[in-house]
Amino acid sequence: MALSLKLDRYVIETLMPDLVGHDRRPAAFLVYLALWVRSTGNRARTVSISLRDLSEATGLSKRAVQGAVGRLAKRKLIDVKRSSATAVPEYTVLTPWKRR
Repeated sequence: MALSLKLDRYVIETLMPDLVGHDRRPAAFLVYLALWVRSTGNRARTVSISLRDLSEATGLSKRAVQGAVGRLAKRKLIDVKRSSATAVPEYTVLTPWKRR
């Protein structure tokens, strides 16, 4: 099964060097891409996915995913909502470089 995905040039040309090179957080870039594919790539506004499933999808440890999610939320690249402390998080991938 081939995956075709339209990815904003900003993600590759600016965000990747910023997260991977400047911030030294390649895990944050991988998590951002994984969430992008599951939300924007599927034309959905949000995606609900557990840390475990996100860990399996990226090949990262659960702890690395948790750190990446924290970094992305702090940088306002994703929004995370939980209905309770143990609920599966709902992620919204943000694109602050786009004007609405």
